[in-house]
Amino acid sequence: MKKLFGGPGTLCGLLLRIGQCVSAAGSIAVMVSAKDFFLHTAFCYLIASMALQLLWSFGLACLDVYALRSKKDLQNPILVSLFVVGDWVTAMLSLAAASSSAGVVVLYSRDLGYCDAPSRVSCFRYEVAVTLSFVTWFLIFVSSHVTFWILASV
Repeated sequence: MKKLFGGPGTLCGLLLRIGQCVSAAGSIAVMVSAKDFFLHTAFCYLIASMALQLLWSFGLACLDVYALRSKKDLQNPILVSLFVVGDWVTAMLSLAAASSSAGVVVLYSRDLGYCDAPSRVSCFRYEVAVTLSFVTWFLIFVSSHVTFWILASV
């Protein structure tokens, strides 16, 4: 197997996982701080998806720290195939949640004029949370792409 930038058990891979954790946690925190987010199914789905992403990325970040500290190689076919499948599943869920939430934010801000009301602060928070969820999706996309190519090089 080739050692690629951002692969499992590397410092760059750890940084990608930490970035995923931070952006997912930020998305959750901003969305939860918004007023009445729980009234919208898309926003609840975003929080659930980001929570799953946070758990997955945190677990793999811990595994990367373990591999770096003990100088273990995580790039064997069975582990990498597990990483690929997990990354793909969480990437698809994250993209679906981010896209549906972005659709709701666009509906509220442009079509319904909801953001012109005094609750404009919530709209800004919705936009920030959706932006952070797209950042999370991009980082998981990079991780899944790298692990896929590592698996393909077997």
